[in-house]
Amino acid sequence: MRNLLTGLDIGTSKVCALVAEASPDGEVALLGHGAAPCTGLRKGVVVNIDATVEAIRAALDEAEKSSGQRIGSVVVGVAGPHIRGLNSHGIVAVRGGEVGARDVDRVIDAARAVAIPLDRQVLHILPQQFAVDDQEGVREPIGMAGVRLEARIHIVTAAQTYGQNLTKCCERAGITPLEMIFEPLASADAALFPEERELGVALLDIGGGTTDIVVFHAGAVMHTAVLPLGGNHLTSDIAAGIRTPIADAEKLKISYGAATNLIVRREEMVQVPGVGGREPKTIARRMLSDILEPRMEEIFAMAQREIVRSGVADCLASGVVLVGGTALLEGTQELAERIFGVPVRRGLPINLRGLPEELMKPMHTTAAGLILHQSAGRSVGAGMGRYGRWGRLRSRLSDWVRDFF
Repeated sequence: MRNLLTGLDIGTSKVCALVAEASPDGEVALLGHGAAPCTGLRKGVVVNIDATVEAIRAALDEAEKSSGQRIGSVVVGVAGPHIRGLNSHGIVAVRGGEVGARDVDRVIDAARAVAIPLDRQVLHILPQQFAVDDQEGVREPIGMAGVRLEARIHIVTAAQTYGQNLTKCCERAGITPLEMIFEPLASADAALFPEERELGVALLDIGGGTTDIVVFHAGAVMHTAVLPLGGNHLTSDIAAGIRTPIADAEKLKISYGAATNLIVRREEMVQVPGVGGREPKTIARRMLSDILEPRMEEIFAMAQREIVRSGVADCLASGVVLVGGTALLEGTQELAERIFGVPVRRGLPINLRGLPEELMKPMHTTAAGLILHQSAGRSVGAGMGRYGRWGRLRSRLSDWVRDFF
């Protein structure tokens, strides 16, 4: 039986689906892909179920045709301003003088016992580090001698209704969502090198409606955040600033836009389509960059504040990595380096081998990361894996048997 992997990135501006096959030795081969524009989401949140369902169907149909495979289930990427991240801390006594798997499960349970509103669901439980007695910075405590075990974790939560609406959209499109993954975590799997996570790095996924942020240090997630600004705001600024339709403003942004006027020559001119049948007009390209630069500065300034909130802003030796479609905007790296004061690079889905050149772009990092997430046979979510529901149930059953028998 073939081990098919399907990642579905449902974004504000597009839906992207990748289909791959995992071999027994762990190699992943891409079989096909599909993409479709999406108008059913606003700032990453479903606002029109019918439009979202149609976009999902269109992307899946294209992926099925190109791969020759029937898609039945997918791992879905989620984002939106409703996403919240928080750090937590738990302490338990070690039974038997040596840390075991059940002690780790218990300390994770203790750390996640925080007050979370009933209208929110836990997406991910991400261990940051453990401490055994007075020894901190432990990554794998199992087998260590001690009497007290501490854990620091990062919890990512989402609105219950968002997950329900997204599940409904997938089911109406004829597929089953196996798991929901916070999109920048998937993008990090695809675009970051292991040494970047160790040394400290901030990944910014600048999508159509939102900018998602995840900060790594010492190999662990230290902070996550979502900003309600993205590439669509740049398009709207152009449309309002030079009085042109949204569709034409998007084309102008992609073809001639620049995040800073420092890279634009004064003599460069651009033709702008007219509105309502009016004659097209010619403007200086610097006018576009004058419109885009303040908005990009706003996005990066807000991101900088979130990075400072992470508490490791001074430890990001690997700087900042930009992914998402807006990362392709000319001059984005230069502007980001000026604002963040650290090295900045454009992220590509480099960790998924065999991608064709047409998919080796920043906007496909999330879908590629969803495939990698499945192929690794692991979960950063709250519903599976060592720190998931089954792991905790098994731990508690073992404890009950040992205590009473």
